[in-house]
Amino acid sequence: MIPDVSKALSWLEAHPHVLNGIKRGIERETLRVTPQGHLATTPHPASLGSALTHRWITTDFAEALLEFITPVDDSVDHTLAFLRDIHRHVSRELGSELMWPLSMPCFINSEDNIELAQYGSSNVGRFKTLYREGLKNRYGALMQTISGVHYNFSLPLEFWQAREGITDEQSGKDKISEGYFRLIRNYYRFGWTIPFLFGASPALCSSFITGRETQLPFEKLESGACYLPYATSLRMSDLGYTNTTQSNLGITFNDLETYVQGLKRAISTPAPQFEALNDKKDGRYQQINSNILQIENEFYAPIRPKRVTKKGESPSDALLRGGVEYIEVRALDINPFSPVGIDADQARFLDLFLIWCTLADAPMMSSEELQCTRYNWNRVILEGRKPGQTIGIGCDSARQPLDVVGKALFADLMRVAEVLDSGNSNTLYQNVCKKLVSAFDDPELTFSGRMLQAVKDVGIGRFGLALAEQYRQSLQSEPLSVLTEDVLESERIGSLRRQEEMEQQDTVSFDDYLAEQNRR
Repeated sequence: MIPDVSKALSWLEAHPHVLNGIKRGIERETLRVTPQGHLATTPHPASLGSALTHRWITTDFAEALLEFITPVDDSVDHTLAFLRDIHRHVSRELGSELMWPLSMPCFINSEDNIELAQYGSSNVGRFKTLYREGLKNRYGALMQTISGVHYNFSLPLEFWQAREGITDEQSGKDKISEGYFRLIRNYYRFGWTIPFLFGASPALCSSFITGRETQLPFEKLESGACYLPYATSLRMSDLGYTNTTQSNLGITFNDLETYVQGLKRAISTPAPQFEALNDKKDGRYQQINSNILQIENEFYAPIRPKRVTKKGESPSDALLRGGVEYIEVRALDINPFSPVGIDADQARFLDLFLIWCTLADAPMMSSEELQCTRYNWNRVILEGRKPGQTIGIGCDSARQPLDVVGKALFADLMRVAEVLDSGNSNTLYQNVCKKLVSAFDDPELTFSGRMLQAVKDVGIGRFGLALAEQYRQSLQSEPLSVLTEDVLESERIGSLRRQEEMEQQDTVSFDDYLAEQNRR
């Protein structure tokens, strides 16, 4: 069962002020598609500015894969309002194109139609594109078009001062990092609740698996969609945005030092299966290097410890310098029932869950137990809504009914919700608990249950296109609420200027730049 968190919850109830000032940020990905639901083959719209240097609007793997980034904020509602303004603005700049509202991609006839994201002629921009070239050559371009939402979260310094007895962030960075790694271990043990509640990819377009080997027992609809009857998040499965070759890296989450050691080992250890890609093809590089990971960002994980990097600093060096600053939750599918891919209920649930993960005891986790947690996640990902589904907590523990474990967790989350609501003089967090817990009695209330029924009714293409068109019309008709047209235009112009300056400031060839990056 879940850990006994009663003492920690009592402490929290006696110190409610320590949760004032939680910081959040959201990153949302979405494919640009044609009115017919095909992947857009047009370049990133020039009217949106530079994808390399724009603070809020960029691209991820592909030129057609938009990514929207909100600033760090201490208000759920303001963060979502900012995100919606980005969507409103972009929707008006896309012409007839639409933003695909699902995690799994639209109809893609050929991987050759997927153009890698382009970032200009600077060494930094060419390096970013080459990284994507390596991903394409290693894992295939289709997998990289899968979209998701990342939720960045940090607790206020006052929490760590009261809980860990530290005085300031710098002197207390080790204690803060320990706390965030405790959060991460509990996330691995209990984070399957996220795909259970919010997984929204129980089905996919059959074009996604055409020519691919899979052992999954898909059922097929007349519309062409393939699905698993109890699946929650095929995006999180081996079919989706994962990399099974990384499962033996031995990267654990017990402390900052061993985590960074594992990452650095992976980015410096040659992988024989990638050595053939070292040869140029038609005079062009095929990857950054042949190591297990080209760079640290290639490490796929449902959660990451993070710190904002300084210029020229790697993510792991930033962690060693200042400790963990925030965590990045990466297990969220696009919410098809929201025009911006995520809603306030999800954000508030994540706040509650991540606070609970920080408070609960989290024994050290071996590589073997980490694999056990992945098995739990896979059960939920592939058949989480199956009647009578059970879940394990550790490698040796007896399996428990999933609904019993879920309800026990929510009993704790309700106490956290009461603390958060007391500081805001409302019941928003408690309302989220009351609403979501009902899904453990009726899994068809989950996103995946609701979506699968709609897909069965109309097909996945028609479902996605109808939502995309609906959201385009609503977003285009809405006025901006946080941003202004002047601010957006200023950022567009500024992003183009910053890219031009980067291109003019390069003093070495790309060959030399790449060699220097690989020596670091």
